[in-house]
Amino acid sequence: MRKTLLIGGLCLAFVTSFAQTRNRAAKPAPKKNTPARVAAGASQRDNTIAPLDTTPKVAIAPVTAEAPKPFDRPQDGYYKKESFAQAKATPYANLRESDVAFAKRVWREIDVREKMNQYLASPKARLIDVLMDAIKAGELTAYSPIPTKEDPNGDSFSVPLTPEKAYATMADSSLVEKRDRDGNITSSSMVAGQFNPDSVVRFRIKEDWVFDKQRGVMEPRIIGLAPMIKERTGGVNINLDYQPAFWVYFPAARHILVTKEAFNRNNDATSLSFDDMFVKRIFSSVIVKVSNDRDERIKDYAQGIDRLYESERLKKELFDWELNLWQY
Repeated sequence: MRKTLLIGGLCLAFVTSFAQTRNRAAKPAPKKNTPARVAAGASQRDNTIAPLDTTPKVAIAPVTAEAPKPFDRPQDGYYKKESFAQAKATPYANLRESDVAFAKRVWREIDVREKMNQYLASPKARLIDVLMDAIKAGELTAYSPIPTKEDPNGDSFSVPLTPEKAYATMADSSLVEKRDRDGNITSSSMVAGQFNPDSVVRFRIKEDWVFDKQRGVMEPRIIGLAPMIKERTGGVNINLDYQPAFWVYFPAARHILVTKEAFNRNNDATSLSFDDMFVKRIFSSVIVKVSNDRDERIKDYAQGIDRLYESERLKKELFDWELNLWQY
């Protein structure tokens, strides 16, 4: 009996295994993804309608540099000085040749190191900066101070300078040498250095003292203004005496000077311009030359302290000439 059951179980297991093998053989093999089939599948997917995506989208802003915020600069003070922007120079009274009873040409020098003249070299407002800025901008013309046959003193405004040449006269020049591979000097040239406005400590003025008999007044009228420098090359002084760097025609410079405020140590509300300082004679100066037949300067015949005495004597002569007119 047991033997019969064992044989029957083996037969059943054999039949079951045979049936499973047959079913696996009957299944079709998986098809390969050929290009045509891939394209067909893609077109079939495109024709299908995708479900609506209701998920809220969050926009991502591109990362850019932050724009600078507008800056509203506060007013420096409780009132704004606007009187200089549109200021105009007060013209001189008309002067006719027939009304001139007396005339004398005078050359003066202003030293900004003196207490009364320190405002001309104040870091807040330098006179030399005003002149240089106007020359660079083409608003003012500089003239050469080099004497010529037609202009023996070099102050007749006969040779105009370009802004570059005017700046070169104020800057310290240095000698630059070019060498070859062997170290031999092949050429050399002078190159202008940096300009230091603090190095200008003197100004020269050319003016005419005129007595107008029509109005009965004796008045000085400035004709030219020149910054004084010591000629230097490579940091070494060539000439120990101060020389004019260039000349500026003062009547043409008045419309620029009148728009520039001059610093006043006594009162910030005076509203005085550089033109006011010159016309009102708010400066201290020393006479260095008066027109004469031999065209001599004071230093040509006086030395040391005698120069100052001679300068004061000539100044007194100008005032005495006018005072003598009113004596009876």
